[in-house]
Amino acid sequence: MTKRDELLTVAQVLDELGVSRRTFYRWREIGKAPKGIRLPNGELRIYRSDLDAWLESLRSAA
Repeated sequence: MTKRDELLTVAQVLDELGVSRRTFYRWREIGKAPKGIRLPNGELRIYRSDLDAWLESLRSAA
């Protein structure tokens, strides 16, 4: 049995990364943020696996 991938709110991602909302959305504007999905209500969510993969790509590039 596989565990479902967790959908994180922007607030949860900001908390984990330790960055401001402005910084996060700036990264999105320039294509340097983890992938996200828009829910039908317009809110943005980021899959835990996408956030982890994005963080790992940053580690690999360093």
